[in-house]
Amino acid sequence: MRRKLSLTLRLTALYALISSIVLSVLGLIIVSFLKSHFIEQDREELLAKQQSVINIVRQSLVDNNLEGLTAKLDSGLNGHRDLIVQVQDDAAQTLYLFPRNYLQTTAAAEGLEPVDENRMLSSAQFQRDNNLLSAVAVVKNATQTLQLLVAIKANTHDLFMSRFQRSLIFYIVITALISGLLGWIVTKRGLLPLYLIKQQTLGITAKQLNQRMSSERLPIELSDLIVALNQMLERLDNSFKRLSEFSNDIAHELRTPLTNLLTQTQVAISRPRDSDTYQNILASNAEELQQLSKMIADMLFLAKAEHSFELPSNSDIDLATEIHALFEFYEALAEEQKISLQLSGTGSIVGDRLMIRRAINNLLSNAIRHTPINSVIEFSIDSTENELSLKVQNPGVTILAADIPYLFERFYRSNKTRSRHNTEGTGLGLAITQAIVKAHNGEISVTSEAGVTCFTIVFNRKSIV
Repeated sequence: MRRKLSLTLRLTALYALISSIVLSVLGLIIVSFLKSHFIEQDREELLAKQQSVINIVRQSLVDNNLEGLTAKLDSGLNGHRDLIVQVQDDAAQTLYLFPRNYLQTTAAAEGLEPVDENRMLSSAQFQRDNNLLSAVAVVKNATQTLQLLVAIKANTHDLFMSRFQRSLIFYIVITALISGLLGWIVTKRGLLPLYLIKQQTLGITAKQLNQRMSSERLPIELSDLIVALNQMLERLDNSFKRLSEFSNDIAHELRTPLTNLLTQTQVAISRPRDSDTYQNILASNAEELQQLSKMIADMLFLAKAEHSFELPSNSDIDLATEIHALFEFYEALAEEQKISLQLSGTGSIVGDRLMIRRAINNLLSNAIRHTPINSVIEFSIDSTENELSLKVQNPGVTILAADIPYLFERFYRSNKTRSRHNTEGTGLGLAITQAIVKAHNGEISVTSEAGVTCFTIVFNRKSIV
């Protein structure tokens, strides 16, 4: 497995790379500036020397003394080792050549357009060839025209530039290494807050989820991270507490029917009994087993719902029809407890009919269980363009505000004074109802004030027919 580079090494390499790029660009700019400077310097030097040669030749033409031109030029050019001068007449015959043994002068002048002496200083043309910088001028009088080629060696600065470039590369490399080292030091120090976070997180275990990380010694850029981590720890702490409570609840819920089954069975086999007694004991055991089976089925349903599941079917569901069907099913129980069931409004959604009926059934049975005698349970359906809401409202003991956030948790029961039949149900009905509603792209909520409790289901437009 390939080992990943640490953040420190990555930032260090980035510092070194950026430093190298910036210094290299700066070096290229400096080298380009120096080359331009030396070229301009060579041109100025060439112009100055060319003007001196022009003055000597012009004076010779004025004096009509070309015989003395060689002596004058030798005297004027004495000591100029890097200078090349050639003077030609109209017939392209060389009248003067300096130095005497230089044979490439003519080649150096090829392609250069002669420039009149009166424009020489302002618009001279240059040619760089064979390490020479050349310029050609014309000097003439009434009878003669002379062409002057003046050239200087253009490689006098090459040695300096070569040494300068090598030194520049050396210092760029050294500076990049130093930048990388300084970057490593700065990065290590800059990442110290992350090491502090690491030390704090290492001290948090499943038994210490109540601990929170402090942001006092951390920079402001990491404050949001600490807030997010503390919020995550809060959620984990709540989840672990709920998981622990769920484990205790499920152990309690399963222990009661299992204890009843074991006790009744042990009593039954403790001595011989008649067939009626055995039949009653078996019937009682069957009820306990049915309760256990229902509880396990509900738990499996919730486990499946938590991992998202597709609806078994999708069809148009008339909520009013389903509610009236449930009213008929609970009619006898409602009449026995002198409870009136009422429905107002109509509306349809798309979903699984059996699941929706189960969710409404859970709310209705829950309402009947907690509604006092001679009271009314009201169902109301309200449909708009964007959503459909179903409300189930019943009178009874007000649910404590502290209990409301936990009503849809598994095995949770609010204050027992609300129920006349505390042993009924598995404690999973509201959790299942919430799972069904969410599977149909809806939301369920509850309010309880002044002795009136109201469950509200809202389906969004995706579920509305």
